[in-house]
Amino acid sequence: MKTTLLIAFVLSTGFGYSQSNIYNPNENAKISLDSCISKAKKEKKHVLVQIGGNWCKWCIEFHRFAKADVKIDSLLHADYVYYLLNYSKENKNLQLLSKLGFPQRFGFPVFLVINGEGVGLHTQNSSYLEDGGKSYDAKKVTEFLQQWSFDSIDPKNY
Repeated sequence: MKTTLLIAFVLSTGFGYSQSNIYNPNENAKISLDSCISKAKKEKKHVLVQIGGNWCKWCIEFHRFAKADVKIDSLLHADYVYYLLNYSKENKNLQLLSKLGFPQRFGFPVFLVINGEGVGLHTQNSSYLEDGGKSYDAKKVTEFLQQWSFDSIDPKNY
């Protein structure tokens, strides 16, 4: 009985997220995003924000796809601080999204590239990264990640 109560408590507090529950509606997204921006600045990276929710099959699919593809997973870790910003009926994070320019207008998931100063560099409609079927196109995603990396937009590299 005690074990059952402990499991119920853990699940109800948001600590028991499974693989299909990649977004945390209980999280303070502003604090988390600010932390990601600080980390990106220190590590000379950008922040890749994936906005969506656990209700969104394409959001879950991108996360699965990115982890499963070794090249894309490597690019994400090398060039970005990757953050999943929740948008759901439990917590739409509307105040933060308004400051980010209402990216939800592009549907879900939607990706933001933000630099280490907190400046939004790009908003990416995820439909342009799809393969036309059930997943994402590795070439399109790779090009997107490469084109918006820290080094790729540094004028010293031109």
